[in-house]
Amino acid sequence: MRQALDMAINKDAIINAVYQSEGLKATNPMPPTQWGYDESLKDAPYDVEKAKALIKEAGADNLSINLWYMPVQRPYNPNAKLMAEMLQADWAKIGVDTKLVTYEWGEYLKRAAKGEPDVILAGWTGDNGDPDNWLGSLLSCDAVGGNNYSRWCNKDFDNLVTNARQINNQDERVSEYEQAQQIFKEQLPWTTMAHSVVTVFTAPNVVDYKISPLGSIRFDGVKVE
Repeated sequence: MRQALDMAINKDAIINAVYQSEGLKATNPMPPTQWGYDESLKDAPYDVEKAKALIKEAGADNLSINLWYMPVQRPYNPNAKLMAEMLQADWAKIGVDTKLVTYEWGEYLKRAAKGEPDVILAGWTGDNGDPDNWLGSLLSCDAVGGNNYSRWCNKDFDNLVTNARQINNQDERVSEYEQAQQIFKEQLPWTTMAHSVVTVFTAPNVVDYKISPLGSIRFDGVKVE
């Protein structure tokens, strides 16, 4: 079922409409700028007919699901309602009836942590530059009931991520994280949609301003001439 829903999504259309063509199509559960990113992983192709066949194979004809969308804008999803509507239309093409649901932001997060949604739109801005900030914080077994909204708990994945936290050698950590990403892509607890591209406007007399990869706004070393 996860494969079917994933293959039925027209990611290019969503990136064009929701991100105004300024998003990067996501393949992995962390961005390509993060060390430890596995560049060998590929998305399954957009294939409505194959998705229909997988739905039939799963015996899930006339499936109905709820899809939760965020009531707020975030850099990682500037228009969650539009994305949800486009997903609803994509899934209708394979015979899946999708009910759109949202709540006030605090209520949304609280209910999501309890596992109420069938499918949920969510995102993340990394804040410490380590792969564990993505793989551990969002997908580990310990994160179920917290930021692991998929409630996916895979022991092989979890062992790799847990072990990588205890290793000092970065090359060895990369090996563990690459294996973990491969399990993620095989099991598909998420459909990875997009990585946002952040744009900051400055005046011509502002010198040496740099965008922080961790989501903060920093002015160290910035000069005004």
